[in-house]
Amino acid sequence: MKDIRRTMRYSFLDRILLLCNPTSKIQNALMSESYLEIERHRAAIFRTDLSRPVRLAIESALLTQDTTFFDYGCGHGGDVQRVASLGYTSAGWDPYYSPNTPTLTADIVNLGYVLNVIEDPEERQKSLIQAWELTHKVLIVATQVLINAPSKTQIAYGDGIVTRRHTFQKYYAQEELKNYIDKVLNVDAVPVALGIYFVFRDEGEKESYKAKRFFSKTYTPRVRIPTKRFEDYKEKLEPLMAFFTKRGRLPVKGELDHEQELLREFGNFRRAFAVILQATDEAEWDAIAYRRSLDIQVYLALTHFDRRPPWQKLAPEMRHDIKAFFGSYEEACFVADAKLFSLGKPGVVESACQKSKIGKHTRSALYVHVSALCELDSLLRIYESCASRTIGRVDGATLIKFSTDEARISYLFYPEFDSDPHPALKTSISIDLKSLEITHRDYETRANPPILHRKETFVAPNYPLYEEFARLTQQEQELGLLKHKSDIGTREGWGKCLAEYGVEIRGHQVYRNS
Repeated sequence: MKDIRRTMRYSFLDRILLLCNPTSKIQNALMSESYLEIERHRAAIFRTDLSRPVRLAIESALLTQDTTFFDYGCGHGGDVQRVASLGYTSAGWDPYYSPNTPTLTADIVNLGYVLNVIEDPEERQKSLIQAWELTHKVLIVATQVLINAPSKTQIAYGDGIVTRRHTFQKYYAQEELKNYIDKVLNVDAVPVALGIYFVFRDEGEKESYKAKRFFSKTYTPRVRIPTKRFEDYKEKLEPLMAFFTKRGRLPVKGELDHEQELLREFGNFRRAFAVILQATDEAEWDAIAYRRSLDIQVYLALTHFDRRPPWQKLAPEMRHDIKAFFGSYEEACFVADAKLFSLGKPGVVESACQKSKIGKHTRSALYVHVSALCELDSLLRIYESCASRTIGRVDGATLIKFSTDEARISYLFYPEFDSDPHPALKTSISIDLKSLEITHRDYETRANPPILHRKETFVAPNYPLYEEFARLTQQEQELGLLKHKSDIGTREGWGKCLAEYGVEIRGHQVYRNS
């Protein structure tokens, strides 16, 4: 015991070094629960804004003024206060900071970064179950996740680590977290982002949420020929136009607000829509319908990995969509599964990438701006969704890289893509679709990061800055700046090229140095 007492006077760094010897008696003493007092409350942090899990719930329209919010393990109560300031019904409980407030049932319950600070596995599981029992509609579960990236030296403790602040951290792998939630609660947790899952009480609401994630962004076709009949009934026709823009089909009775006035005038929706077609381009409406049918194929293909919902569990609007586009649920699933299974055949992904008219092609990959994802072939959309179904939403990603020489999807972050004519790569997140291993790389601290050229090749022609990007590329080509691809791929190499040619770029224009 004398040796052990002596080590207790050592610095934190000394203890790390002592623990490197797995047979050390000192290590065993240091790792005993009697020595390491876990101070969970110190893991709570002061936030200056809403936490990401709660923000995503608001952006997804799950947390609204019509729902109640309860934060289980609220820490300093930042989310509780900010949600309340938005006009929502909000409350919270914390065993250290708010132990005397009651635990309340609520529509939306947040279990944000709680599971990862509980060192006792039984207590961890109990906390998850208790939070779920308080939940009427959606439970938000968020924890720290483990990704393949360099990390600081830490002390192993149980199934997690002890931090320098004497707090415990359990680092889950993304898929491990889903499996844990599913097993404990007997549910199908929905990945929203890295380390963040939504758990729904209602199966129909869960499926509606999952389907909406694959909805393409569409715009109502503009009026080209303002016929008198259209102008006379424009106010009554606009809700019908908005509905078709959103769902790609005509409504069934009961789906459209204030539809009785429209039906009294035209008899049915088809006749009313005929008036709209006289004033707009029919091809644009056809394109909306086609894209919506692809959205459904992507959604249904991904349900094959989970518990594909029975027909009765789908939301009514989704059932109407499927009937309109495919005739039956069986046919829709058959079409979706056929595309999903084809991705496992050699060369299919590579061929789809090569045929893509959108994106920048290299020998081993296709690079596409996130805004153009819905413009891609449905095969590539399903392939990308195989990654997003695991890691959820990747906030701030600029480009999606489809590797053609391996089963990997990567998300690349170029924060200055629109403003910088040759933006530098900040970070990347990639997922191996075979092992589901997630890898994070940081380029921000590199002195000579990779940069982009020919930005218009990554986006669709309807991208707002497409013409500006294309004009810059044309200028650079005419001056010969893009001839030596291998030399200009980094910030340093590009700077040398500009100096050699005696030019500089301001905004998206090339200027000769005087």
